[in-house]
Amino acid sequence: MDLAIRAFSRPNAPRQRIILRAYLVVALTVLLAPLTANPAQAGYAAIVVDANSGRVLHSRNADTPNFPASLTKMMTLFMAFEALDKGTLAIHQPLTVSKRAAGQPPSKLGLKVGETITVEEAIRALSVKSANDVATVLAEALGGTEIKFAQMMTARARELGTTRTTFRNASGLPNKRQKSTARDMSTLARALIDGLPDYYGYFSVASFKYKGKTYRNHNSLLKNYAGTDGIKTGYIRASGFNLVASTERDGVRLIGVVFGGKTADRRDRQMRSLLNRSWAQARTASTYAARPIPKPPVPGSETIVATTSINAPIPPTIVRRSPANWGIQIGAFSGYTDAHIAAGNVARDMSNLPVTASLKIEPVNQNANTLFRARLMGMDENFARASCRQLISNGRECALVTPQGDELASLPPR
Repeated sequence: MDLAIRAFSRPNAPRQRIILRAYLVVALTVLLAPLTANPAQAGYAAIVVDANSGRVLHSRNADTPNFPASLTKMMTLFMAFEALDKGTLAIHQPLTVSKRAAGQPPSKLGLKVGETITVEEAIRALSVKSANDVATVLAEALGGTEIKFAQMMTARARELGTTRTTFRNASGLPNKRQKSTARDMSTLARALIDGLPDYYGYFSVASFKYKGKTYRNHNSLLKNYAGTDGIKTGYIRASGFNLVASTERDGVRLIGVVFGGKTADRRDRQMRSLLNRSWAQARTASTYAARPIPKPPVPGSETIVATTSINAPIPPTIVRRSPANWGIQIGAFSGYTDAHIAAGNVARDMSNLPVTASLKIEPVNQNANTLFRARLMGMDENFARASCRQLISNGRECALVTPQGDELASLPPR
């Protein structure tokens, strides 16, 4: 600063002032660039959700963009599980390691260019070891390139309801445009648990062996917090220590998310504290009992009434009415998983859903294609009508489903 003052005292001081101003502008631009260019921010965020009812039991900065780090691999695995479910990927299928995959930084298995790893080995390597080289192998197998796969991840994540999440890679390695939120990660966890239960168990694997070496799961809550059965840890310097945990006790399941822990131990202690404070509240508030995915029933077991008839009066000739045997149809989907997730999301958004309610995914053939009708059954008539009316007013699809065996003609509109 002394040099600058002396410069202003010389005859060419105006020129020096211009130079100094230019210097300050450049310096400020360099210093502020990371703040303006980066949409995500490293900071503490947390949420605890009752997975049965969908009720948020704790929330702090839950919608603030953050770096997901290796929580990203939850979505990578979601994509792999869906591919297995659809038959486009086989569990024992060998995947070839590319130069790009082999060159990924740790954490990694240390795969070599040209060698192969099976899909199941890759799944275990991601859920247990959080191997970045394996994430790229899966990405290239499913998307051709990791960039294309990241676009597929983002698109599918948006369909699941994670509207504030953007993926740029399959691993969670640093990228200033890769972002998510605590709320979005809880939504993704619920989609994995409810929509892909046959594969969710991979997140509870404590260890796995590959080429003679044993790798252990980084999620310490699996062994030191009763009821925990998954799902994922994450860390990069920009994010801090992240964790998504799912714990079930006495039929009540909590999903907790913590972003930005200072250390892994402090993150884990914070998660345990949040879960401990949420159990009593969850047991009191939960009105929707979690159920396993049902086996698809025989098509045609109920009669679907057109959406326009929801407000219609019931003719007095109806017989054998079953008070809690009404339901609603949310839509028809090309995949079983999509249908189940859609029905589950609607169920969690509905207040006071009766404990008799259940999800029903029903296959139906249409133009040589199989669609899956997503339904919520086990309601009384008034609740079903009111629920469908509310869904339609919110711009969502809904059709009323009558009890099986009811002698109900088409309902004329009011």
